[in-house]
Amino acid sequence: MSAGVPGGLGDHSGDGRSGDDEELKLSPSETMAHNSAMRIAGARKGKQSTQRALASIVLGFELIIVVLIGLTLFGLGTLEPRELGLYLGGGLAVIIVVALALMRRGRIGIVLGWVVHGLMLATGFLLPMAVVVGLLFTALWIYCMVKGAQIDRDREAWLAGH
Repeated sequence: MSAGVPGGLGDHSGDGRSGDDEELKLSPSETMAHNSAMRIAGARKGKQSTQRALASIVLGFELIIVVLIGLTLFGLGTLEPRELGLYLGGGLAVIIVVALALMRRGRIGIVLGWVVHGLMLATGFLLPMAVVVGLLFTALWIYCMVKGAQIDRDREAWLAGH
C-alpha cells in the first residue's frame, strides 16, 4: 500500500484515516452490497430504522423455527387430528410473513412481532421444548427492540447536530 491511502503505511493517526482526511471510498462490490442491505432493511423510502432491520432479521430466523415446530407437532402426533400441527405452524408462519411485509409500513410490523412472540411462547403448552426456543427468541427480540431504538435515537441526535 502506498502513503496517503486509507489504512496504508502513510497513516498519521493509526485509525485508518490518512493525514489529509480523505473520505472513505467503497469499491463497486462494497457499494452494491451496502445498497442491497439497505434496500432489504427498507431504507429506500423515508428514514432508516435499525430497529426494523433487526426485527426483520429476528422474525426471518424465527420463521424457520416456527415451520419446524409445526412439523414436529405433526410428526409427534401431539394433536388430533395430526394435521392440526401443520396448520398451527403454517398459520404462525403466515403471521410472521405478514409482519415482515408490514415492517416497512410503520409500527404495525413491530406490533405483529410482539404477537408472534406471545403465540410462540403459547406453543409451549403443546410442545414443552418450544418454551425454551420461545424464550430465547423473545429475549433476542427484546434486546433488538431496545438496542435498535437506542441506535435510531442516537442516529437522529447525531444528524440533528450535524
